[in-house]
Amino acid sequence: MRRTLSWLVPLAVLIGTAGATTAPAGAATAAPETQDIKERLLAIPGMHLVEEKPVDGYRYFVLTYTQPVDHRHPARGTFEQRLTVLHKAVDRPTVFYTSGYNVSTTPSRSEPTQIIDGNQVSLEYRYFTPSRPQPADWKKLDIRQAADDQHRIYQALHRIYGKNWIATGGSKGGMTATYYRRFHPDDMNGTVAYVAPNDVVNDEDSAYDRFFRTVGTPECRTALHALTREALNRRDEMDERFARWAEKEKKTFRLFGSVDRAYEVLVTDLEFGFWQYQPAATACKDVPSPDVSTDALWTWMDEVGGFDSYTDQGVEPYTPYYYQAGTQLGEPGYGYPHLKGLLKYPGINNSRTFVPRDIPMRFDKRAMPDVDRWVRHHAQRMMFVNGQWDPWSSEHFELGKGARDSSVYTVPGGNHGSNIAKLKDADRTKATASLLKWAGVATDGKATAQAPYDRKLDRQELRRTPPLRP
Repeated sequence: MRRTLSWLVPLAVLIGTAGATTAPAGAATAAPETQDIKERLLAIPGMHLVEEKPVDGYRYFVLTYTQPVDHRHPARGTFEQRLTVLHKAVDRPTVFYTSGYNVSTTPSRSEPTQIIDGNQVSLEYRYFTPSRPQPADWKKLDIRQAADDQHRIYQALHRIYGKNWIATGGSKGGMTATYYRRFHPDDMNGTVAYVAPNDVVNDEDSAYDRFFRTVGTPECRTALHALTREALNRRDEMDERFARWAEKEKKTFRLFGSVDRAYEVLVTDLEFGFWQYQPAATACKDVPSPDVSTDALWTWMDEVGGFDSYTDQGVEPYTPYYYQAGTQLGEPGYGYPHLKGLLKYPGINNSRTFVPRDIPMRFDKRAMPDVDRWVRHHAQRMMFVNGQWDPWSSEHFELGKGARDSSVYTVPGGNHGSNIAKLKDADRTKATASLLKWAGVATDGKATAQAPYDRKLDRQELRRTPPLRP
């Protein structure tokens, strides 16, 4: 009997939550609209308050929401998924934001939120702690389950926020926003996906090789190649320093197998990381020469790649991403011709290295082609913003004849922080106008942001994940 009751309680909670979210979108809530917004949010079955934080001009809530581990079999357990709500007003449109990773609990606005002057719901991706079921059945970490997470939260909150909704996110968050539209195309009124990779065929990555042969200037590429070769030429000295640093910082290398293997992965990532994050217009002149001191080489490598990122402790928070890369999303595979003769462990830089061996992985070759076909033939009111000098934009989403009211934009010289504000004037005006239209925002005919810039809320916080994590 005890064994049966162990799942009856979460099932009862889930049934109550599902009952609250299966009514048609926009259905009236039982609570009067004059009720305090916190009370209305907490009246949703399965919604729990973690804390409220003060924000000028808004109400800001950190919450958790009870979700099924498996949306196909909701009786088989639940977990608490973390989210935040930046509340402006129930008569304003709402942006549904996700980074594809953890959710930040520091109040901020995404670019679409500022442009439309709306509310913002930000969701933590399943299996990123603390939003991880215990025990974790990793087979339930896939793009459809994550899309269903968003769908249930949208259904619950649309009763309160009944105006138009826009899905958005950058990098893996842009991928997430796109997958959400693929599986639930009628939830959102529009989607803005920033620098979202689209690895349709995981084993075909020639686009990355072409990118690295042509990105930036020949002088900058030559300087990077010379410095990364020197980093491997000094392997023994740098390994020793890396090991001393790790011992002092209590870092380990069990996943990689040794300091030397971790160091080689770091070096092979440096060029990718440089173009992903550095302001290329100015950073090329700061690439050290090969005769730089070891101290200066260490400093540059730590800035571009981050030694901590190549330890067990640096990798562990991103295990869900690497698992998805190795089971559905795909990952970059490109050559290192400038490192010929210096690599001791070719082929080590892939997702299997970063995921503990007790977690099985099997790649699904159908997932990304399915999304790609849907975007090409069925996308409606979708916007993709890429960066010309962002390696992740090498394989990006493209639109076909079936797409409607959708666009792909590229920021000239843009890196992984590319956004609408950095587009050329004509593209920026067009993109802003589309977003305002999708959000149902009445304007005076000018395609400009409806909310003034706020130094605290709108400072772009580029999620600096280590290289080869979008």
